[in-house]
Amino acid sequence: MSEQLKFVVQELAKEPFNKKYNLISFDSLEQIQLLQVLNDVLAVVDPKEMDLQQIDIREESSDQTAIRIFHMLRVLKYKPPTEDVSAFRSGIVQGDKFVIYPILEWLFRRIPELKKRAYLAHFLFKIDVPAEIMQEDQIPELYSQYEELMEQFKDLHKQSDNLKNSGYNTAEIRKDISNMEDEKEQLNKRIERLKRKVESHPNSQTMMNVARNLRMERDREKKLAEQRQEQSTLIQHEEQKIRRLQQQLHDTRQAGVGATPQSLLQRLEEETRTNKYIVTERLPKDLLARKKTLQDLQKVVAEPAMGQSDLDRLLGQIQELNSEINQLIEKRMRTGDPTDDKSSLFKQQAAIIAHKKEAAVTMYREIREDYSRCMQEMDQKREVVKESGGGEVLKGEDFKRYVNKLRSKSTIYKKKRQEIAELRAEYGVLSRTEEILRNRDENINQQLELVENKKGVAGYRQTQDELEKVSSVKSGLDDRKGKTLEDISDMVQRLTRRIAEKKTALAPIIKELRPMRQKSQELTGRHEEKKQAYDTAAAGLESNMSKLEQEVRAYREEVTQDEGRYHYLNCMINMLEIQQQKVAEEMKAYTSADPYARKKTFRDIFQRKIQEQENLGKGLREQQKSVRESQVPSMRQMKMWKDVQRLMECKQRCFDQTGGFAGSAGVGYGEAPPAMLEEDRLVM
Repeated sequence: MSEQLKFVVQELAKEPFNKKYNLISFDSLEQIQLLQVLNDVLAVVDPKEMDLQQIDIREESSDQTAIRIFHMLRVLKYKPPTEDVSAFRSGIVQGDKFVIYPILEWLFRRIPELKKRAYLAHFLFKIDVPAEIMQEDQIPELYSQYEELMEQFKDLHKQSDNLKNSGYNTAEIRKDISNMEDEKEQLNKRIERLKRKVESHPNSQTMMNVARNLRMERDREKKLAEQRQEQSTLIQHEEQKIRRLQQQLHDTRQAGVGATPQSLLQRLEEETRTNKYIVTERLPKDLLARKKTLQDLQKVVAEPAMGQSDLDRLLGQIQELNSEINQLIEKRMRTGDPTDDKSSLFKQQAAIIAHKKEAAVTMYREIREDYSRCMQEMDQKREVVKESGGGEVLKGEDFKRYVNKLRSKSTIYKKKRQEIAELRAEYGVLSRTEEILRNRDENINQQLELVENKKGVAGYRQTQDELEKVSSVKSGLDDRKGKTLEDISDMVQRLTRRIAEKKTALAPIIKELRPMRQKSQELTGRHEEKKQAYDTAAAGLESNMSKLEQEVRAYREEVTQDEGRYHYLNCMINMLEIQQQKVAEEMKAYTSADPYARKKTFRDIFQRKIQEQENLGKGLREQQKSVRESQVPSMRQMKMWKDVQRLMECKQRCFDQTGGFAGSAGVGYGEAPPAMLEEDRLVM
């Protein structure tokens, strides 16, 4: 999590975001601020969405923000890291950082790729046309043209990318052409040499025919593979078209469930009246208004540039005209009698009705736009559900049938559950009864054993039970033996009858099979002969091919060796030419009469350097000599300084131990100790 946060903060600090966040400040952002950051990043990914760059999240509802972000992520094919889609959606709506951070990291790691995908989405995202519109005459044709143009755009975009990524220029192309011509000449020479060698071979024509046939078959195989690819692509397109038509048929059927002819006609009449009003009254008014606006704008454009004085003059004229209009209205109101004007009432009613019509048409348009938007959102949510692994969403009669089916299954489940409970209760009663009977049997057996012991016939009952078991087993075996013998005899009779029937049925087939066997033997012999001849021919061709391949391999090795030697010698020649050129320049400069040119020769340069090094060595030797001469007195002086240092340290220790010269016994104030004076004399 810390590495992820660090990466996001680093990317936000770069262009074009320039967000000066650190780890603590970014982690402490509020939910609405996190959503704003995500919106800004998506706006950079898709620059054509200008609405994203101008939207402030605080001025928009959370539902609209979530829908827009979901749409962008679906276009960019973002896969949530969790399988719980509802939690992911609620996390985006609430601005949860554990959901936003992975999205930001995923976006920053793929910004160039996502920009390309967002650009292509504007042109390759298919428009979902409603079924009722697709039923019109020209709409399917236009939609097929739209799909063809989309495929053309894909091909052109691929070609553009290939040209952009090729990186070729004219110089490189000319160089490649020259290299290819050289290679062509070399190949022609090699082909001529190989032709001369192959023509001397005894089976050259046969081998050439075989090679030609092989090449033709390979070309044919390649063409067949291309045709197969094209056919598979066409099949995919047709399957997509079939699925789209099936979806349209399903939607049409769903729309027609529970409808009557009268209701359909009534609905069509209402739609016709509405469309007629829109076409005959509303659209002409809109067109006139647009034309008038266009004419006004053209007049404004045609007029020369206006200054402040012109604007003031026009404003004055507007104010004068407004005042005249107001005066005329007041005069009309004073002179006119509302009771005499009977048409004013009808005019007001007509104006009210026209206003209501315009409001109804406006509402109708808004409702249709809302309906189309809701249908698009529903299709998007269906695709999201399909991508997340959910099934198809049921609606209408299908949903009712599904609910009825669930209810019937729940009633059956309850009945079966009740039966299982009853069986479990009965099983408990029976198990308890069995346990009681076993206890009673054990008690009776113990009492019988006591009675047998008293009478002196212990084990009588057990022996009798065993004898009864043996006799019952023997009788059962006898019965099984008798039944087995009868079954065997019946089976033998049935088998004999079936064998006889099969023989009679197979007799004519066997008669027809005998000449076929002879023919099969003859064909087998001929097949073996042809196969042997084919194997020998194939072995000969393979041996010849292996020899030719060895020769070709040897020639290739020879060519590569010669090419390597040629390049090596060419490089050596270039190096020798460069060295020869340097020697010629050196000789020219050395023999030149110009002293400035002679100074530039390598001989003079190296002589100057040798002289400088000799002077430097001479100075170092003198310095070494002076160091050697001053070594002995310097060492003696260093030893004396060390003794002085040791003496001072000894004085310091003595001073610290005695507490000062003034307080020491036998020494006067201001006098040094005799031992220290003696040491000073010895040192000096």
